[in-house]
Amino acid sequence: MNVSVIGAGAFGTALAIRLADGGRQVVLWARDAGAASAMATHRENTARLPGVTLPPQVIPTADVGRAARAGTILLAIPMQGLSGFLGQYGELLRGRRLVACCKGTDLKTLQGPTCLIAAHVPGAVPALLTGPSFAADIARGLPAALTLACRSEHDCAALQDQLSAPGLRLYRTTDTTGAELGGALKNVIAIACGITIGAGLGESARAAVMTRGYAEMKRLAAGLGGLPETLSGLSGFGDLALTCTSRRSRNYRFGLALGAGEGFDAAVTVEGAATAKAVCRLARERSIDMPIATLIAAILEGEATVTEAVATLMARPPGKE
Repeated sequence: MNVSVIGAGAFGTALAIRLADGGRQVVLWARDAGAASAMATHRENTARLPGVTLPPQVIPTADVGRAARAGTILLAIPMQGLSGFLGQYGELLRGRRLVACCKGTDLKTLQGPTCLIAAHVPGAVPALLTGPSFAADIARGLPAALTLACRSEHDCAALQDQLSAPGLRLYRTTDTTGAELGGALKNVIAIACGITIGAGLGESARAAVMTRGYAEMKRLAAGLGGLPETLSGLSGFGDLALTCTSRRSRNYRFGLALGAGEGFDAAVTVEGAATAKAVCRLARERSIDMPIATLIAAILEGEATVTEAVATLMARPPGKE
């Protein structure tokens, strides 16, 4: 069954390159026709993944209909743009295996990517590819392991076989809720960890934020039906460890800038910012305690300063581990 990738950002391009390893043809859709033409001519995504050559098997295009003809389609679209894309092109995607490659919670519906796929594209098989990974590492064939989530064990196993590639190891689960929330919530905690270091609070404080943030992730996931073992795996703890400690993480760098009182490139997508607001609404609706996520949302909304947020956390009543 053929594969295409919708979205020619860094991660979508990296996935297309890795999946094409071994001679398989992969169609890579870019919204901008000029960008697609430039990639086809120069065999490089100079804007998003410079220095990495596109193999001949990667076919850039701006024709969404061509990309939609594949039986399996990876949706490498920012989370807050996924609903709009599915609403616009859903008719072309019916009957396909649609694998979301974004991390977050939709601000309007408070749903994760597989729920959005199911709502917009009846008859499709919704799935999710998530876990600790940087686009440049995947594009260059460096070892990486990801979680592949799909509610159908049969479809999940088939996708695992189809999407595994040299240097890319996939572990499957039918717990789409846990996998979605792990990938979404780790971005919020990464912002918090970045703020901690950017504000000069030290690495001990970052370790505390990371650990207590992980507890919040598990609480919300359990409250929404996710499994604890999923949050302990690649899509939860694994992704958290990567994004809370590396300056290559956009969410962590965004937090660093906030903590230091510096500006941040508005052109860079920071999924954790919208996710913080969405998950706080979810937590309030279900009376789930998420103090770190709540304070991150307050900082982003201008309702609290970093200093005030730290004071609020440190003043909380003592509790059990």
